Amino acid sequence: QVQLVESGGGFVQSGGSLRLSCVVSGRRISAYAMGWFRQAPGQEREKVAAISTGGSTDLADSVKGRFTISRDNAMNTVYLQMNALKPDDTAVYYCGIDLSTTSARTIRPHYWGQGTQVTVSS
Repeated sequence: QVQLVESGGGFVQSGGSLRLSCVVSGRRISAYAMGWFRQAPGQEREKVAAISTGGSTDLADSVKGRFTISRDNAMNTVYLQMNALKPDDTAVYYCGIDLSTTSARTIRPHYWGQGTQVTVSS
């Protein structure tokens, strides 16, 4: 059974920073692409950032230059560092693992975490 647990969300003012963590159990993440997605109320879930097994990253245009995704295979954990946050970043953020690809560009998660709320005030 693969389980993902996100943490690090919260309430922050515009321009602030947060660091999200996603701890995975049940599989070693070193063999799989990992990603962060978000879903705002009334909107579809969208890809924010993904990282390949080799460390290559793929970021949404809206977060380039502000967000960084990284992975620590020894800790079986993926991180999302979010800087210069904007109210439009407000959403529930989900971590996902794709068991069929190593590529950040083509990631389509098989398993998801429960999500962590990020709220950015103006």
